[in-house]
Amino acid sequence: MSLVEHLRELRKRLAIAVAAILVVTVTAAFFYEAITDFATRPILDAVGCRSAFAELARGEDKTCARLVLNGLIAPFSLALKVSLATGLVVAAPVWLYQLWAFIAPGLHRHERKYTLLFVGAGVPLFLAGGFLAYRTLPVMARVLLDFSPAQVDNQLPLDELLDLIVRMVVVFGFAFELPLLLVMLNVCGVVSGRKMLGWWRWMIMGVTLFSAIATPSTDPLSMLALAAPLWLLYALATVVALLLDRRRARSAAGGPSDDEASALDFTPEEIEEPEPEPVPAGRHA
Repeated sequence: MSLVEHLRELRKRLAIAVAAILVVTVTAAFFYEAITDFATRPILDAVGCRSAFAELARGEDKTCARLVLNGLIAPFSLALKVSLATGLVVAAPVWLYQLWAFIAPGLHRHERKYTLLFVGAGVPLFLAGGFLAYRTLPVMARVLLDFSPAQVDNQLPLDELLDLIVRMVVVFGFAFELPLLLVMLNVCGVVSGRKMLGWWRWMIMGVTLFSAIATPSTDPLSMLALAAPLWLLYALATVVALLLDRRRARSAAGGPSDDEASALDFTPEEIEEPEPEPVPAGRHA
């Protein structure tokens, strides 16, 4: 394909992806209150807020923190933010496929295989991290709200609460991609399994420090909720890297495969003097 044809293909893929995101975003705008209630319900239940979302927003339930919005355009900004985030998440299969359809024609067969394997493993890992954050946030909320002085009415800005939820889900999701990144580097020959095995002390310390910074609460339970799965995933990535290294070493010892060319030896050799041609009988110089 020429450059112009590549640009046309890119424009087509982008148009389909943007159209899918816009359709889901516009649809989600009509249900943004229900989506907001779904996102904040675990945290509100954890702090004892059993009332409906509308009752909390009006402040009719005095037994728990009140949800508030600051500013004239805050309600519109909140609806736009929730709808757009829903559009990006729900339409992810469409725009991810469009990205893959644009890149795939330029990849070799083995590159497509590895790409599909990494995408197939990366999506569940990200979803697992996001789900863990969604289930851990209530514990964080209880710990953080316990710092409020007695007889003080705690008001929760709804936009800040949603920002915290989205940030935690994204941080946990990308943190779960760490072992996949290490395996990818091992496949590319950048990091060996032995090196990863030798880094385990530093990785435990680094993961623990990262978990302490990433989780907003000060309780060790929230930190361990992120650190412990990352420790296990790093151990699993190290085992996979060691197996891949052993497989590559075995393949190298067995010589090239049927579809690979053997290595060429470009070492120069000495050329012997040519032997004189025999003179035929009966022929004289």
